[in-house]
Amino acid sequence: MAFLTPEEWAAVQLSLLVGLFVVAGSLPLAVAVGYALARNQFPGKWLCEVAINLPLVLPPVVTGYVLLLSFRPESLIGRWVYSSLGIRVAFDWRGLVVAATVMSFPLMVRAIRLGFQGVDPHLEVAARTLGAGWWRTFATVSLPLASRGILAGCVLAFARSLGEFGATVMLVSSRESTRTIPLLIYSMRDRVGGLQQIWRLVIISIVLAAAALAVSEYIERRGSQRDAT
Repeated sequence: MAFLTPEEWAAVQLSLLVGLFVVAGSLPLAVAVGYALARNQFPGKWLCEVAINLPLVLPPVVTGYVLLLSFRPESLIGRWVYSSLGIRVAFDWRGLVVAATVMSFPLMVRAIRLGFQGVDPHLEVAARTLGAGWWRTFATVSLPLASRGILAGCVLAFARSLGEFGATVMLVSSRESTRTIPLLIYSMRDRVGGLQQIWRLVIISIVLAAAALAVSEYIERRGSQRDAT
């Protein structure tokens, strides 16, 4: 007998797929924002930081409510996305990616920002004085030296997306075709005998979260050892 039922396995697969989409889709913007916050001072920087970190302190259902108002078919953004790209976000699996991206983006940006802040600016200046342009300096000096923070940000964003529930249930709702691990756990709660079956998904969630934290800790320790040598 399989450890997971077909329904549970589908939820695990969907959760992992959403996590991969979140990391791949948000990484370029997170690197750009993290670098800008780490290296530049500009008017309104604190407002930018507040806007980025707001999902960390807002109740997730509030964030989901704002996303629902923004991407519902009747809204301006929702109509534009559908007419231009043919994509529905609200009550569709794509909404899973949008909600998880919004909730995990602050964690990714924070880790990447710390990674760039750990790079000695004098190394970038030295590369520029040797004739390297801004982009070459960024690609060959800043980005490799900040790779530890970038990897940590990816791991944190992936782990956060696996556990996303509040914003997701508002934007997508708990339908059979859009049930990630948290949504399936929520829906199984009210089934007959559901509480006795949830433990399998709970174990999977704990294993995935622990694995993500272990990878993040390994990256941090490996980077600390390199810095010490």
